[in-house]
Amino acid sequence: MSSPATSSDREKVVSKLPGWLRQNLKVRAAQHGLDIQTAVEQGVAAWCGLASALEPVDTSGADSFATFLPQGQWDEFKQTAKDRGVSLIQGLAQSVVLWLDTHHAPDIVRPAVTRRIVVCNQKGGVGKTAIAAGTGEAMAEDPNRLHPVRVAKQLVAALRAVDQDGTPAAEDSDPMDVENLPGLGMRVLLVDFDPQCHLTNQLGGTPVPMNGDSLTNHMAGDPKGDLRDLILSIDDEHFDGRLHLLPGCNDAFLLDVRLSAVRAREAALERALAPLEADYDVIIIDCPPSLGLSMDAAAYYGRRRDAEGPGQSGALIVVQAEDSSADAYELLTTQIEDLRGDLALEIDYLGIVVNLYDGRRGYIATSSLQGWVDIKDPRVVGLVGDLKEQKEAVRMKQPLLSYAPKSQQAVSMRALAREIS
Repeated sequence: MSSPATSSDREKVVSKLPGWLRQNLKVRAAQHGLDIQTAVEQGVAAWCGLASALEPVDTSGADSFATFLPQGQWDEFKQTAKDRGVSLIQGLAQSVVLWLDTHHAPDIVRPAVTRRIVVCNQKGGVGKTAIAAGTGEAMAEDPNRLHPVRVAKQLVAALRAVDQDGTPAAEDSDPMDVENLPGLGMRVLLVDFDPQCHLTNQLGGTPVPMNGDSLTNHMAGDPKGDLRDLILSIDDEHFDGRLHLLPGCNDAFLLDVRLSAVRAREAALERALAPLEADYDVIIIDCPPSLGLSMDAAAYYGRRRDAEGPGQSGALIVVQAEDSSADAYELLTTQIEDLRGDLALEIDYLGIVVNLYDGRRGYIATSSLQGWVDIKDPRVVGLVGDLKEQKEAVRMKQPLLSYAPKSQQAVSMRALAREIS
């Protein structure tokens, strides 16, 4: 059946499709950057152009399905179905299957050089670990499933979630939309570089024993085994073996002392992790709240390599909308600039993430947020609210994006991952 649509050159078509076929259509169309009606239009046109009907499709459990087709195409389709002796539901199902068979899921575009994202800030308590984990989870999500992502044509406009008089904007005045997009499907290694081991504990891992092997030992030139043997897989259907964790160890408290006796100590983290890079598309370093030698090693690891373009690797700085974060930010960027100058390095800033934001805290929060937005370089690439789901996920020792995949924080993590991709 059909009824007039709002567009003058299309008509609304109502038929039925089984749920599994509808879902496959949604995902595949999104993977190719098409809307569903365009995919169906292409499928129907191709089906009508065949010399004969295809193999029957199981349409049991088919439910109502509506789309818009060009004027006249539905009439042609009905006549073709009649000529072939198949029902409209069967013909539509065959058309969709034909489109799916001729539009395969695109291959994941993997970086030529493993990306290295250094999540950092000298100030503790800003949520570096949550941002490191959430970004990694978002990058590793299933590319054959749709996930809600908060998107905006201009991120800055969305981040300035305050009215002109400086008061918090109304809760429903959100200039960003939520769109269902396929996961990025990256192979991701999360590295717990903090002796407090928060990342390891949050994801349900166990810190490496002090008397065993560790990343610290490899950086200090005293390995006790293969670093791969320490890596844990975050076993969750959302990531399907793509998300891994290199656990932390309390011996990292001693790292700066041990590095002081290491030759070319700035390159110590790179020497330790280089053998792992071929296995991953992205390596994310959860840094300690420190400005010591360990931070030098992390910043050096995130430098732009010869084969990389700008913004592929670098520092992702996590802050809060309050004054002490600004002081810590100045200290961190000074250290990075000194390292740039002393060693003639290109260390890119991937951006600033304003974490744990709550506009209800009034002028301090909103004016501070505006201050971060005004920096411009590095620009604000993410705004993550102070909501309960992250704390619950930590308590449950589960990844946020599998514990609460539709939460505002999860949606924001996906937006952040895409903003820096």
